[in-house]
Amino acid sequence: MNYLKKLGVANFLMLLLCVVIIGVAEYLFLSGDEMHGIFIGLWAPTLLGVMIFLKLINHGGK
Repeated sequence: MNYLKKLGVANFLMLLLCVVIIGVAEYLFLSGDEMHGIFIGLWAPTLLGVMIFLKLINHGGK
């Protein structure tokens, strides 16, 4: 529970969303819909990049 408090609820939810996105992308890719699986699979690293960018802005680039 201490880890969740240190991470923050918003960051935890964003990471959980990334895991769900990766799961959906794998399902689509393995079920034969490769192009949609790849398209949705690219959302997770984009979302992680936005999280990092916002964290840098909030901390003033320190």
